[in-house]
Amino acid sequence: MLDKRLLGEAKKVRFYLALTVGLGLATGLLIVWQAANLASIINDVFLLNQTLSQVWHSLLLLLAVILLRALLSWFTEVMAQRAAAQIKASLRRQLLQHLLALGPVHARGERTGELVNLLTEGIEVLDDYFAQYLPKLVLAALIPILILFFVFPIDLTSGLILLFTAPLIPFFMILIGKWADHLTKRQWVIMSRMSAHFLDVLQGLTTLKFFGRSKDQARVIARISDDFRKTTLGVLRVAFLSALVLELLSTISTALMAVTLGLRLVYDRIPFQEAFFLLLLAPEFYLPLRNLGSQFHGSMSGVNVANRIFEVLSLPLPREEGGQGVPRGGLHLELQDVTFSYAGANQPALASCSFALLPGQVVALVGPSGAGKTTLAQLLLRFIEPERGTIKVGGIPLSQINAAEWRNQVAFLPQHPYLFYGTVADNILLGRPEATLAEVMEAAKLAGAHQFISELPQGYQTPVGEGGIRLSGGEAQRLAIARAFLKNAPLLILDEATTGLDPANEQAVQEALHSLMQGRTVLVIAHRMSTIYQADHILVMEQGRIVEQGRHEQLLAKHGLYYRLVAAYRGETA
Repeated sequence: MLDKRLLGEAKKVRFYLALTVGLGLATGLLIVWQAANLASIINDVFLLNQTLSQVWHSLLLLLAVILLRALLSWFTEVMAQRAAAQIKASLRRQLLQHLLALGPVHARGERTGELVNLLTEGIEVLDDYFAQYLPKLVLAALIPILILFFVFPIDLTSGLILLFTAPLIPFFMILIGKWADHLTKRQWVIMSRMSAHFLDVLQGLTTLKFFGRSKDQARVIARISDDFRKTTLGVLRVAFLSALVLELLSTISTALMAVTLGLRLVYDRIPFQEAFFLLLLAPEFYLPLRNLGSQFHGSMSGVNVANRIFEVLSLPLPREEGGQGVPRGGLHLELQDVTFSYAGANQPALASCSFALLPGQVVALVGPSGAGKTTLAQLLLRFIEPERGTIKVGGIPLSQINAAEWRNQVAFLPQHPYLFYGTVADNILLGRPEATLAEVMEAAKLAGAHQFISELPQGYQTPVGEGGIRLSGGEAQRLAIARAFLKNAPLLILDEATTGLDPANEQAVQEALHSLMQGRTVLVIAHRMSTIYQADHILVMEQGRIVEQGRHEQLLAKHGLYYRLVAAYRGETA
């Protein structure tokens, strides 16, 4: 099966593929030479009664041709694998870059296990397509033509037999391929689902063990695995049937040619050497077609995976490149009637939101879950773009400012900071990769993290994250605060950085945050009322709208939603 998109990728390694085809054609010439040489030796020894001493030079030449043919076949395989490796690396790089450009909002809409499977196993499936199927497709078209070029001048009947039986192999191959297409699609879907479920189970292992549901999930995985086994066996049955049909067709065709040659030999209508030469070429004529048929299943798997890869690559990217720089001076943010809806949602996550964030001001966003607070932060980080309305920075629409330059002006502290596998220093350096170790240590001291880092086995060089030392929530949060100190950005967005911490850790993190907020413009997304009492301005959100705003005392006096939220937090009846 040919896919225009995959052929477009193949153009990037056209040199290797052209070399692969060229070597294949050279191998085809050696096939003809080998058959002619062997036919000559057999004729000389058995019909002309020559001794082995008289044909030893022909035997050496035959041996040299066989060795050269093996060498060319090996080199052809190496070139094809090299081409496939480059294409796979290119596609994996494109896919990863596209996913990174799409941002975290898109990733949350996908099953992580499926994407990981696509980046790893999915890309590897393309190896057979590029290293085996494409070269064999070209050779299946060229080598039989090359052999017919030598057969027709010698014997028209044999040439016609080869010419008319050859199309039967690709014809049956396509018929069987259409039958197997839905099986290979189903195989890939089930494999992706199984990978995604495995990752879900591993990530939620603590919860499963606590609720005693690990055996239930094991049964789910067993059921999916059994579906995958059955589908794979179905694909293999089709593959074996395909191999059987191709072998049968080539054997019958070769036998037909042998019978016609044998009859003419009996009646002395064709010389033995020519007949034997033609008979030796017959299996070699069908071999490229049989090899192509054996790779047809791999080509279907490759096309099915490619459909998913190019589906992701076709997703429109947010506008990141270009745009002007961030305006100089203090950051004056203004939202004007901003509306945003998630795909498939019944109502907008934000509806006509308007407010201003002045330089040096601390603004808090409060409201029940689902009110749109985190969506607002995603808009300010430019992970998503408003459907309607405008976000302005210093009077300039945020959409006209270079996204990378804008994010350099923002430090973001999420509820659950992620620690990548690497050293403690590596994780802090995410804030400013070019910083020195002394600057990293200073940032850690300001974040209240230096002491516990110094007590780690290797200090700042201690591995953390997956495969490294596990840090507590408070320690991880202080590393994230150290990143923010190191970045030294003028705008700070806090998405309730103390959620889930014990009192001791919460106090340490609050002290570090208080220090970090000094001299910066701050937007605090508050899920706990204790974090927003001292804000300069409070925005109260409900169902995507700003329903109240003012200072703490002013909002309490209104006896509205904010009053009820504070009362609920204190355990009082509003």
